[in-house]
Amino acid sequence: MKRITVPRLALTAAIAAATTATAPAMAQLEEIIVTAQKREQSLLDVPLSVATLSGERFSAIFEGGADIRGLSARVPGLYVESSNGRAAPRFYMRGLGNIDFDLAASQPVSIIMDDVVKENVVLKSFPLFDVEQVEVLRGPQGSLFGRNTTAGIVKFDSRKPTRELEGRAKVDIGELDTLNFEGAVGGGLTDTVAGRIAVLYQSRGDWIDNGFTGENDALGGFTEKAVKGFLLFEPNDRLSALLGAHHRDLDGTAAVFRANIFDTGSNSLNENYIRDTVFFDEGDNNPQEYRNTGLNLKLEYAFDAVTLTSITAGEDAKGRSLGDIDGGFGASFLPFMGPGFIPFPSQTQDAADVQQFTQELRLASNSGERLNWQTGLFYFDSDLDVETSPFFVPATTVTHENTSIAVFGQADYALSDAWTLTAGLRWTDDEKDFFAPGFEESVSDDQVTGDLALSFAADDASLYWAKVGTGFRAPTIQGRDVAFGAAPSIADSETVISYELGYKAEYLEGRMRLNAALFYYEVDDIQFTAVGGTNNTIQLVNAEQGTGMGGELDLEWAVTDNLSLTFGAGYVDTEINDDTLRVGPCGSGACTIRNPIDADGLVLVDGNPFPQAPETTFNFSAAWSMPVGRESEVFAFTDWSYQGDTQLFLYDAVEFATDGQFEGGVRLGWRLRDGSYEVALFGRNITDEENVQGAIDFNNLTGFTNEPRVWGLSLSSAF
Repeated sequence: MKRITVPRLALTAAIAAATTATAPAMAQLEEIIVTAQKREQSLLDVPLSVATLSGERFSAIFEGGADIRGLSARVPGLYVESSNGRAAPRFYMRGLGNIDFDLAASQPVSIIMDDVVKENVVLKSFPLFDVEQVEVLRGPQGSLFGRNTTAGIVKFDSRKPTRELEGRAKVDIGELDTLNFEGAVGGGLTDTVAGRIAVLYQSRGDWIDNGFTGENDALGGFTEKAVKGFLLFEPNDRLSALLGAHHRDLDGTAAVFRANIFDTGSNSLNENYIRDTVFFDEGDNNPQEYRNTGLNLKLEYAFDAVTLTSITAGEDAKGRSLGDIDGGFGASFLPFMGPGFIPFPSQTQDAADVQQFTQELRLASNSGERLNWQTGLFYFDSDLDVETSPFFVPATTVTHENTSIAVFGQADYALSDAWTLTAGLRWTDDEKDFFAPGFEESVSDDQVTGDLALSFAADDASLYWAKVGTGFRAPTIQGRDVAFGAAPSIADSETVISYELGYKAEYLEGRMRLNAALFYYEVDDIQFTAVGGTNNTIQLVNAEQGTGMGGELDLEWAVTDNLSLTFGAGYVDTEINDDTLRVGPCGSGACTIRNPIDADGLVLVDGNPFPQAPETTFNFSAAWSMPVGRESEVFAFTDWSYQGDTQLFLYDAVEFATDGQFEGGVRLGWRLRDGSYEVALFGRNITDEENVQGAIDFNNLTGFTNEPRVWGLSLSSAF
C-alpha cells in the first residue's frame, strides 16, 4: 500500500481543489532520467538539487541567434554573462561565480559536455545544438566531479546514435538577417556500428552603425559554424565504444561596449545609449574569431558484477578578440562628436591558444540490491597561452600550465526500503605554473572533498533529502596585468561547505512534478577578482569568508493533454565577510560609491553581496495546443525569465547595479502530431528590453547590454 504523508496529502488536496474544472483528458509527465551521479537514475531518486532543460523549452531559446548565454535565468539560481561576446561566457550559480574577463580565468561553475569537463572559458562557449538534455547540478560537487565545482555544474548531453534511421532539420529566419540551421542524421551502419552527425549554422548581419566613422551596418553580426559526430561500436552485450568529434568556427563581433550610457547617480540608460549606433574611433569595429576542435572516446566493458568505463578527451582552441574598450569617442571640447567625455582612448586585443587533455577511469557496481558504488581516477592537463596587446606597448604573451590528478569514490546504501545513505570522497592534487617575461610563478594544493546525503522515500512518488557537501576551487594565478607593467596576482584555494535540505515529489497521478531545496553555505578564503578601478588592473584577492543562503523551486504541471506549465524560482542572499578587504573604486571618478572609503581612497566591501549574483531569478513557460483534424494541431508557446537585483562589481555603486530585468519569447504555429513537420512564427525578447549585462569602470561609465528583439519564421522536419 502506498504511504501518504500528512504534508503530501494536504498539498495534493489543495492542488485538486484548485483544478476541479480541469478537463478529463489528463497527460502524465515523462519520467526524467539524469546522470548527475555518473549513472542513469530517475530525477526523483537523486538526493541533489538538479534541474533539467530539454525539448521546446531548450530549443526555443536559440531561435533568435542566442549562444550559451541564453541559458541565463532559465533555471533558478543560474546566471550567465560575458564581456567577451560569444567566446568566453562566465557562469554563476547560487551567487558564486567569477567576474574576471581574462581568458585564463578560473570559475567555480564547471561545464561538462558529453562527459568531458571544459575548463577554459573559450572551451565553455562551444555552441549548443543536437542536445538531448541539460542538467544543472546546484551546490558543490566535491566527490564525483571535484575541483572548481564549488558552485555547481552545468552538464550537456548530446543525442547519441541509435540503430534506427532518424534525422531532423530546422531552419529559423529572422530579423537582422538572422539565420539558424540545425540538421542531424543517424542510424545503424552495420550490425555492430551506429553513427550520428549533426551540423549547425548560425549567422546575423551587421546591424550596428558606427557614428564616428560614418559606416552603416559596421558591426554586431556573426557567423557560427559547427559540426559534431559520434560512432558507436557495440560488438556484444558487454563492450561499447563511443567515439566523438566536434569542430567550431566563429567569426563575428566581440562584445559591444558603449561609453557613458549612465548618468552619475543613476543606473538607468541615458540618451547616449542608442541600440543600433556606437561611436568607435578604435578597435576595427570589434572583430572576433575562434576555432575549436575536440575528440573524445568513451569505452565501457560490463563484467559480471562491475562495469569499467574509460573516457579520454582532447581539446584544441585558438582565437582572438579586439575591442574599443572605452566604448567610443568623446572629449570635453568636442561633446557633439560622441557619447560624452572619455579621458583617454583604450583598445585591446586578447588572443588564446589552449590545449586540454583529460582521462578518467571509473569502476562501478552493476545495480546492486542495497549497495551501489563507484570509484575512479581522473587526470587533467592543460596548456594555455594568452597574448594581450594594449597597442601602446608591445604585445605580451603569458603561459599557464595546469596539471591535476584525483582519486574518487562514492557509494549509496539502502538502510531500509525508505532510507538511503549516500557518501563520497575525492582527493585532488592541483598544480599551476605561470611563465611571462620577467616572471615565473608556481602554486599547488591538494585537498580532500566529499559529500554525505541521507534520503527518505515517503512513498514511491516523493523524496526528502538532506546533504552536506564540500568542495574547493584550486589556487589561481592571474597574469594579465603583466601586459600593463604590473606583477601577476595569486589567490589561494577557496573551500566551501554547504548544507542543503530538499524535497521532490510527483502529484496528480504523475501530472505535476515539484523539486525544492533550501541551502546555506560558507566559503573560506573565497576568491574574488577586483576588476578595473583606478589602475585598470585585474587583481585576485581572497576574502576571509563569504556566505550564501536561499532556495530554489522547480515546478512542472501537465494541466491537460493540451496545456502544460513550468515555473522556477530562486533566491540567494550572499555576503562578503572580511572587514579588512579593500578594493579600488571606479577609475573615472564618475560613479557614486555607497560603501565606506578609507584614507587611501580604497573601498571597504565587507557586508556586500557577491558581484554578479542576482538576488532572485524566476522563469516561466506555457505550452498549449489544439487538435486540427486527426493528425495535426496548432500550438502556442511562451517562455519568460527574470533577474532581480544584481551588483556588478565588488564595491557597491549606484550606476553599476541592475534591478528588475526580464526577457520573454513566444512561438505560434502548426505541426503534425508525430513531429514530422512544423511551421512556427517566433519572437525572442519580444518586449525589446534593453538590459544591462555588465560594465567597465576604469575610464568612463561604460556598459554593455543584451541582444535586441528578433521576430522570425521557423520550419522543421523530422523522420
